Order: sequence, then C-alpha cells, then structure tokens
Amino acid sequence: MSKADIIFKGMCEDILENGFSSEGMIVRARWEDGTPAHTIKNFGVVNQYDLAQEFPVLTLRPTPLKLCVEEMLWIWQKKSNKTSELSSGIWNSWTDEDGTIGKAYGYQLGVKYKFSQGEMDQVDNVLWQLKNTPYSRRIMTNMYNFGDLSEMGLEPCAYSMTFNVTGDRLNAVLNQRSQDILTANNWNVVQYAVLVHMLARVSGLLPGKLLHVIADAHIYDRHVPLIKEMLERPSFPAPKFKLNPDVKDFYLFTPEDAVFEDYQTNPQIKGIPVAV
Repeated sequence: MSKADIIFKGMCEDILENGFSSEGMIVRARWEDGTPAHTIKNFGVVNQYDLAQEFPVLTLRPTPLKLCVEEMLWIWQKKSNKTSELSSGIWNSWTDEDGTIGKAYGYQLGVKYKFSQGEMDQVDNVLWQLKNTPYSRRIMTNMYNFGDLSEMGLEPCAYSMTFNVTGDRLNAVLNQRSQDILTANNWNVVQYAVLVHMLARVSGLLPGKLLHVIADAHIYDRHVPLIKEMLERPSFPAPKFKLNPDVKDFYLFTPEDAVFEDYQTNPQIKGIPVAV
C-alpha cells in the first residue's frame, strides 16, 4: 500500500470527522453557477514523506506526473508567468489580458536580488548554497511578496520552501497557506517531491524528507461525495520513480526526464468542479 495513500486517507477522514464547516459564513470562492463554495477544513495539517523510502504519489486515483513536472519547471526553472507555456489549462481562470498570471509564482522566483555571493534570483541562490554551503540554515525561497500581491492573478498557495541538508540527504519544508485537498494535494506533493529529487541530483546529494505544512486544508462541499468514494477504494504499492541520470544541470531537466515504473492506480475522477 502506498504510504501517500495512507497519509491522504487519514488527513481526509480527520477533516470530514473533525473539521470546521464554513456553512453560514461569508466566503470568497464561488462555483461556476455563482453559488458560494463552502468548505470543511482543518487548520495546521502537517504531512511528512520520506523520499528515501518511496515516492509519495497516490494510487487511489492517478496523478499525472508529466503535467505536474511541467508546471513545477514552469515556475522554478523557466520562472514564467505566461500561461501559454503550459500544456494544461489549470491557470486559465486566473489569466489576465496579457496572457499571464501577473507578478505571481515564477515571476517572483526570477526577480534578481543582491546576495553575499553576487546578484542572483532565489532559485540560483538555492543552487549555489546547496553546492557551496550545504549546511547553511538559510536556504529558502518565498513567493509571497506583499508589495506585488495586488498585481497577482492569484496570491500564491504553495509559497515557501526551506531546504535543509542532513548528512548527504536533502530535506525540505513546503509551506502552503491554503489547499483544495481533492484537486491539489497530491499534485503539489508530487511536484515538490520531484523538485527535491532534482535539486539533490544536481547538488551531489540524496533525497531525504519532504514536510508539507498546510495552514488551511479544506474539502469543498461539492467534493465531499468524491472524497468519500476515494476513501473506499483499494490502495496499491507506490510506483518506482526514476530521474534521467544523464542530467546534471537543473536548467536542463524536462518533464520527460521524470518517469514512474509500475504505476498501478484506480480510475481517474473526471469532471471535478473547481471553485474560483
């Protein structure tokens, strides 16, 4: 049984049994028909995945590895905010007339800052530190720039990464202010697990632990039946994850360089409503 499935089921069961419902409250999000999108939530969910043991992907339903990696590289490698550069249409609802999501996500990682070792952006600083000062306790990124929030199509959900090296293992903490558990939980976990694998590879390290901290972990009202159906599904062993061993430069990775082997899953859930 996939450990990611076990963690996911436990998190969802706890939210459904003990979570706080926003029914009767004023909420921002709306369904396509204009109806308020209410949630059941838990505050301060913390999930830990040991990447040295297995890759944290669900088997309760398939998580599309290539699309996950493409979006992650769009943010971290291309440092882009142009939605036309993505195959998926997941950002269409937040795209402005210029075809971007404004000064959000990749834009923030591409901004140049002055560091002790020169002028560079946040990603290049992480790469430099992992190679030159791996035991630093200051290896981190932050995309939640208050000065630019008014110019963002969506304020970043997954906004901060803290990297920490223990021995030869690269560990990371992913901080997320809010998460739609059904649509985004394993999508984000897979993305940042791949990122840790990639950064470890190019830094001469091995992947360690990924800690996922979610301030507001919520299940939307129209997603509850879908979540309950998922909880009844059988679980399969986690697939093997492989990264192209020939790539040694983070900026040369492509979505095709990450593959699953023996990925057995339940059927995909189609037509999931998305609140905006």
